Amino acid sequence: MPFVHITWLPKTCRNAKVRKEVAAAVMKAMTSHPEADVAPENLVVRFSEAVDGFPLPKGHSENPELSAPQTPAGEAFLKDRE
Repeated sequence: MPFVHITWLPKTCRNAKVRKEVAAAVMKAMTSHPEADVAPENLVVRFSEAVDGFPLPKGHSENPELSAPQTPAGEAFLKDRE
């Protein structure tokens, strides 16, 4: 399953509308070519800041199970575990 992680957007781009538009463009670029071996329902695009422990916002995917918000047991929270 392809997973695209975009890190540290400029401050003016850190809002849900811009993230959704950028994610749509990335997904279109990765799935629209006739020789692309990427199924849209298996592609996930996520955004985060380069800060340890920063929770990832909801991912963007055509598959609703893959676009779920990150859970507290997710990778970004590992630094807080004992």
